[in-house]
Amino acid sequence: MEIKLHDIGEGMTEAEIICYLVKPGDFVQADDPLLEVQTDKMTAEIPSPRAGIIREFKVKPGQTVPVGTTLLLLNDSEEDMNRSNQNQSSQSAIEKKVQLAFTGKKPTSKQILASPFTRKIARENGIDIETVKGSGPSGRITDEDIYKFISALQETAIAPPINSDVPPTKASLKNKTIPFRGRRKQIAQKMVQSMYTIPHCTHFEEVDVTSLLQFCSELKKCNQNISITAFFLKALSICLKEYPIFNAVLDEDNEVIQLLHEHHIGVAIDMDEGLIVPVIKNVEQKSIRTIHSEMKQLTERALENTLAIKDISGGTFTISNVGPLGGSFGATPIIQHPEVALVSFHKTKKMPVVTDDDQIVIRSMMNLSMSFDHRVADGATAVRFTNRFAALIQEPKLLLLEMV
Repeated sequence: MEIKLHDIGEGMTEAEIICYLVKPGDFVQADDPLLEVQTDKMTAEIPSPRAGIIREFKVKPGQTVPVGTTLLLLNDSEEDMNRSNQNQSSQSAIEKKVQLAFTGKKPTSKQILASPFTRKIARENGIDIETVKGSGPSGRITDEDIYKFISALQETAIAPPINSDVPPTKASLKNKTIPFRGRRKQIAQKMVQSMYTIPHCTHFEEVDVTSLLQFCSELKKCNQNISITAFFLKALSICLKEYPIFNAVLDEDNEVIQLLHEHHIGVAIDMDEGLIVPVIKNVEQKSIRTIHSEMKQLTERALENTLAIKDISGGTFTISNVGPLGGSFGATPIIQHPEVALVSFHKTKKMPVVTDDDQIVIRSMMNLSMSFDHRVADGATAVRFTNRFAALIQEPKLLLLEMV
């Protein structure tokens, strides 16, 4: 039986083979993981569709192949299964004798519980994951277990002396390269499509977040630790309800702009492999507490590389919160086609502000930038949109008047 690369994601066309989790001659049960692949959006395991014996690998690790490519051959004939079982029994007996002879300990056979991303961390650091003790449920190995294992190795390792008189070798002076494929390549393709398709226009605004920060601090004292981004999402949803032109899709073929009543807001997350945008669905129907909880769960899954396709698809509007990283004056974010707009939040800093009664006070001010599709909306509408958002954030109690 040919095990082929099937479409495990929305619009997926290819995937990189990360590693095989089995070897030729292994007997596998239905749904046992066979190999890990990296798509443009996630790392995933390909399971076995049935019980059988691994016959042959058709693709090597590191290769990027299109959907439909045969990855390996699985043989489930009774004769071969019996032969494999005999071979495995014989090999197992030899391994037991060898291990008993050298260590005096019996070898153990267990299934390693770990996510694809955890396996990747171990693989990239040259760690045999079978030697790591898992601290998770049922002995599951976590990312933290791998990092602790690496730290323990580093503490016991003896660093070789450094000879400053030795000149650098040619190998050390060579330019390094990083692969341009997978998620990074897909991001590039989407950015080019967006820039060539959408006439971008960016509006910049300054927002007073002093009261909101104070409100979040008060909630924290009541054991309600709510992210400021959750308030941003709810305020944006209210604005999208009043200005639905920014929660729309342009259908040029039928010459219509479709206004979407559901607010599926994507939150861009910075990853080593590139940005990934999990989507919080139906923000217009959810409380700020629920938005915060879902955003936290999606962020954790993103960092563990365990997001499902449903978690990263269907977005109608996107935000990017780069404030924690810095960037005081804002940028011109690129819209996710076919969406109509994207808002980016930048660094918050304290600065003197002149009030309406000519008093100078210190306030926490945040810059935001809003890119929008100028075919669909005009600058004046964008200004009204951000003005409404600023008003809700400046006086967060106004959000209470808009709760469903």
